[in-house]
Amino acid sequence: MKVLDAATTRPLEGGASFSLGNRLFRAAWGVAWLVLARWTPPPLHGWRRLVLRAFGAKVGRGARLYGSTRVWYPPHLVLGDRALLGPGVNVYNQGRITIGRRVVVSQRAHLCASSHDIRDPDFQLVLRPVTIRDGAWVAAEAFVGPGVTVGEGAVVGARAVLLRDAEAGGVYQGNPAVWVKPRGLVRSD
Repeated sequence: MKVLDAATTRPLEGGASFSLGNRLFRAAWGVAWLVLARWTPPPLHGWRRLVLRAFGAKVGRGARLYGSTRVWYPPHLVLGDRALLGPGVNVYNQGRITIGRRVVVSQRAHLCASSHDIRDPDFQLVLRPVTIRDGAWVAAEAFVGPGVTVGEGAVVGARAVLLRDAEAGGVYQGNPAVWVKPRGLVRSD
């Protein structure tokens, strides 16, 4: 997906950042999610996986997401096996968002894979992928910003604002989020 040149399209004056084809696809996606998935009861995770896949998302086996989950552009979503996107999660994936296996993204968390060039007077949109590695947990109402990688098994605490990479196995809290301790994950395999 190509981002349009802000100097030409003038998004600050109401111009588009994406092509007409992209905007039409997203409109169809929005209607499809509303009609086919938004209203569905929580246990119908398999049906919602099917709807996402039909619009180009790569969704692993046993992944769960709720009808209130919002996905901006399905082809830019990779959701690993047994990953969970809780109620009200906002996947703002203008850029690619990759979520690993057994990741939990809790209720109303926000994953954002784009920003704007603040030095550009035309406010050019910049896509910056987000990666959440296997076994990580993004807790309730946390924000994971553009270009960030959450390491394997890391925890982003409730309402934390993560703007830099999180080390594997670390626990991060606050705004901006900082490392506070190791997770100390114990396996019961």
